[in-house]
Amino acid sequence: MVSSSSHPFPSLQILGSKATDPQLVSGVERALQTLGIGFQHTAGRFLLMREIEAFERNGLRQYCAERGCDLAILPTGFNPSTLKVLAMDMDSTLINIECIDEIADFTGKKAAVAEITAATMRGEIPNFAESLRRRVALLEGASISALHSVYEERLQLNPGAELLISGAHERDMHTLLVSGGFTFFTDRMQERLALCETHSNQLEIVNDRLTGKVLGEIVDGAAKNRFVEAACAHFDLDKRAAIVIGDGANDLLMMADCGLSVAYRAKAIVKEKADVALDNVGLDAVLELL
Repeated sequence: MVSSSSHPFPSLQILGSKATDPQLVSGVERALQTLGIGFQHTAGRFLLMREIEAFERNGLRQYCAERGCDLAILPTGFNPSTLKVLAMDMDSTLINIECIDEIADFTGKKAAVAEITAATMRGEIPNFAESLRRRVALLEGASISALHSVYEERLQLNPGAELLISGAHERDMHTLLVSGGFTFFTDRMQERLALCETHSNQLEIVNDRLTGKVLGEIVDGAAKNRFVEAACAHFDLDKRAAIVIGDGANDLLMMADCGLSVAYRAKAIVKEKADVALDNVGLDAVLELL
């Protein structure tokens, strides 16, 4: 039997409750044959006999999505035993909201802030630091009670988040949250999920009100990548020892050249570049790949 780690080309794995459905499996087999992609189906994976083109990836993903499943496209030489670090974005990845948008809702400025947030995540505003400063400036005067309300009333973990983190810890993986969001929320996530480390931005608060400024260096895409690399280096590993999960354009740098990149309910620009795009299953589906 050929293992994924020794195979010279990518492999595919269906994720979801119907992953072993004979009709779905047969459908993927027929699709691969139609595309002229040779394969060996073993241990729940399709070991491909050549590289796969972008349009082929998209078509196969769409075929599975239409049947309520997702398709993981595992890179050449994928070996789950080498993965020792799990790095995640927070807003819209680990949790269900963009915290800054919800804070803005309490000040009556959600539409203006959300418009900038969406454009940034799509990659239309490439300078994340500038985008964040513009949005935070709109929050000037907001009470700290708004942050508490967002956390208590609106923030929820995305499906499978707790299972993913606990499963990673059971495998002795180092977990970190690297977020362009705020310490108010990442600190609470660290305590709630026992995350090993977190990195995010600190809002300036004076007399229990936001000043509209961010303290210190902004955690942008480049900073996120540095934190992931540093976490791996701490264990004398390179970035290929990391699974990295994100949803927006500012996650692309940390997702590049890692051991396994996962796009969760992500923008198109992120899904196109990720090894795994999760649109139908929960975050815990990542554990099926380990």
